[in-house]
Amino acid sequence: MDGLWSSGGEERILIFTTNHRERIDPALLRPGRMDMHIHLSFLRSKAFRILASNYLGVEGDHPLFERIDDLLEKIEVTPAVVAEQLMRYEDPDVCLEALVQFLEQKAKERLCKREVD
Repeated sequence: MDGLWSSGGEERILIFTTNHRERIDPALLRPGRMDMHIHLSFLRSKAFRILASNYLGVEGDHPLFERIDDLLEKIEVTPAVVAEQLMRYEDPDVCLEALVQFLEQKAKERLCKREVD
């Protein structure tokens, strides 16, 4: 990685992502190699509100938000997965109802997986 900084004469920002930080050689994680570490968590209610505002224009509260919050506490879903769901419909009510169904299906899948394990 050191050669990347000096090879072009231009500064560069490199982004590395992993689901298994513990498998990365510690020499690559030291300051000077990777100066910033950002943990991207699963989606929770506060970040969901921002997505709902950005994608659907829903400001404040919505009758389905409480149900969605409950589901987000039960399952692990990324913001990108929910954003994809929010782009499917233009009508906020239709979209949020479809999201509830999607999250309920994910919750059922998680429950079934637990029973198998």
